[in-house]
Amino acid sequence: MSAEKTKIKFDPDSYELAAPQKKDLKQLLAVCEQNLDQFEPETVERAFKVTYWSHDGITRASGEPYYLHPVAVAEIVAEEIGMDNVSVIAALLHDTVEDTDVTLDDIRREFGDTVSYLIDGLTKISGVFKTKGTKQAETFMKLLITMAEDLRVVLIKFADRLHNMRTLHHLPRKKQLSIATETLELYAPLAHRFGLFKIKSELEDLSFKALDPTGFKFIARKLREKKEAREAAIHQFMVPIQQQLDGAGFNFEIKGRPKHIYSIYKKMMRQQKPFEEIYDLFAIRIILDEPHSKEDCWRVYSFITDAYTPIPERFRDFISVPKANGYQSLHTTVINNRGQKVEVQIRTRKMDEIAERGLAAHWKYKEGTDKNQGLDRFVRWVREVLENPRPEAATEFVEDFQLNLYTDEIYIFTPKGELRTLPKGATPIDFAFDVHSEIGERALAAKVNGKIVPLRQKLSSGDQVEVITGKQINLNPDWINDVVTHKAKSRIRQFIKQKERKISDSGREAWEKKAERFNLEISEQDLVTVSNKLKYPSMQSMFYAIGSGTMDVNKLVKAVKSFISKGRFEDETEAKTQTGDTPEEFQDQFYDEVKKSSSNSLVLNGLLTDVKYSFSKCCNPIPGDDVVGFISRDGDVKIHRIACNNLRHLIQSDPDRIVDVSWAKQTGNQFVGAIKIIGEDRVGLINDISSVISNSLKTNMKSINVSSDSGSFEGTVIIFVEDLKHLERIIKRILKIDGIKQAYRYE
Repeated sequence: MSAEKTKIKFDPDSYELAAPQKKDLKQLLAVCEQNLDQFEPETVERAFKVTYWSHDGITRASGEPYYLHPVAVAEIVAEEIGMDNVSVIAALLHDTVEDTDVTLDDIRREFGDTVSYLIDGLTKISGVFKTKGTKQAETFMKLLITMAEDLRVVLIKFADRLHNMRTLHHLPRKKQLSIATETLELYAPLAHRFGLFKIKSELEDLSFKALDPTGFKFIARKLREKKEAREAAIHQFMVPIQQQLDGAGFNFEIKGRPKHIYSIYKKMMRQQKPFEEIYDLFAIRIILDEPHSKEDCWRVYSFITDAYTPIPERFRDFISVPKANGYQSLHTTVINNRGQKVEVQIRTRKMDEIAERGLAAHWKYKEGTDKNQGLDRFVRWVREVLENPRPEAATEFVEDFQLNLYTDEIYIFTPKGELRTLPKGATPIDFAFDVHSEIGERALAAKVNGKIVPLRQKLSSGDQVEVITGKQINLNPDWINDVVTHKAKSRIRQFIKQKERKISDSGREAWEKKAERFNLEISEQDLVTVSNKLKYPSMQSMFYAIGSGTMDVNKLVKAVKSFISKGRFEDETEAKTQTGDTPEEFQDQFYDEVKKSSSNSLVLNGLLTDVKYSFSKCCNPIPGDDVVGFISRDGDVKIHRIACNNLRHLIQSDPDRIVDVSWAKQTGNQFVGAIKIIGEDRVGLINDISSVISNSLKTNMKSINVSSDSGSFEGTVIIFVEDLKHLERIIKRILKIDGIKQAYRYE
């Protein structure tokens, strides 16, 4: 908090709002009245006045008055997350201390200690996000640490991010990509773990819309086209079920919503199928109103399985064994009268609210001894993964954390029958560390369901596991590839680092003895230069090579003698360019060149003006695709499709290296494209496909791979095209060939 900031210059209680602001306040109060069990309209009004007054005259990128942002965040907190009065007030004031003359003492004096504490937490998080050069991984760790103290801080941050994503289109393209990638990689997985399904889904869709607008529009259009057919199918499916529910006196609601766009996209990519081949595009949800209980959910399940044939392996009972985020529901998939698979979810109204709003809903449902049990369990989990986090391993930390956030869960029993939740793919090693770090470190073997099994064997839901331990640490560095939990990975990495440090220390000791013997004197900085010359990324890795025996210490002695005698290496400048420049120095030099050659943006026209570029093989962009450039360490620009998964990781790790690029109107070049073809096998089909591509459309083929089985045909054709329209023209022509059922761009 800055000492120069002045005190609030007015009394909020006597401050008069103009008509537009009165209207905004009235709407906010109405949202609070409808969604909060208890709230103080007078205090919310005072907070509204403070945020309006303190942000008066400030506008957002959209041109709207800035105060509308915190008001929108407060409405999300009240309506879509469903928190408490204090959280709404904190949401209204969340930017005041950071961006205006209002101080934390002002907030404490006007609104109390709790609001002041939440604002302080939100300000610290925002400060980390805006710190130049701070990696997102370290930021995420800071977010988690703050969250472990009071979950309301991060819930308000979710609301803040959601509104920023809803207005993302007002920002420059480069900033859109950076924020959308961060949201998809960090915020959406964390919202998933919180059980904030609705917010998680919207964050994913908005991120996808920014990263791949073409793909987003395509799926959205397809969903609109099938809306009437989808609603008719839901109605037809529910007719016999609804009759039984009405006859049994159930109070219920039926929802048939389509799956969100990004989840459909992921399924298309994972299964390599076009939209038309993704059948489970929607799920039917049956919600039982009070006073119905979880026992009634099982009665509804029996009605459904009486009317339709269930698929046993697709049944999930999350009522008896809730997910770690508190989610409860019965899931089943059945076959309808037309032979289609239909997913059905059955839950009570309370379960539905917790499923939509996640752990935040526990503030509303405080019953008996288990009040906030889900919250407490989640906070314990966060604190466990934050045990001894090492700043230098921040990226690894976040990767592990994200893996544990998103993965499916399995349920494992201890020998005494205690239930533990682990990520799918977990081994007895993960289980051992989950019970206690010392058990993991001393694990020798494991019994699963009474039988001795290898420690690396993957566990299944329902397994009962006993870990056999020794008296000494038995950690194996190779286990790092067999564990999936952050707790296990972190401890094994720590063990590996300790071993590597000992080996490096022995290598340094060997060097120092040689240096003393030959009377060699060289500074640490020059020794780094020597290690770079010897092709080692760091001095530490060079000493490790000596200690492990992969490099003779005499090679280092010879290199140091050469350096001392010449004063430098002849190609020292080259060595510095490769390894010595900081990313910031490199970035500044590169942008100086870009500004000279291409003004505001790069244009793909032959040689991309004076800058070297190449097309990334991971996504094979072609003219017409939405693309951006990524500056590599050697100064070249790698062109990626915006939809490329690799690009998202690059944006997350180093967003400053992203540059805007656009296609020239005519490139005159050929690009690689691939088409997936599925159909009925027949004599001459391959010849017909080749003839259409080569003769009718005058297109060169690079390769064609086909397979046939029981009368069906599947193949991949790789061709050279001029642009996206050329590729789409070929696909349309292939679809007209007799027997072809599907043809689409192959990712």
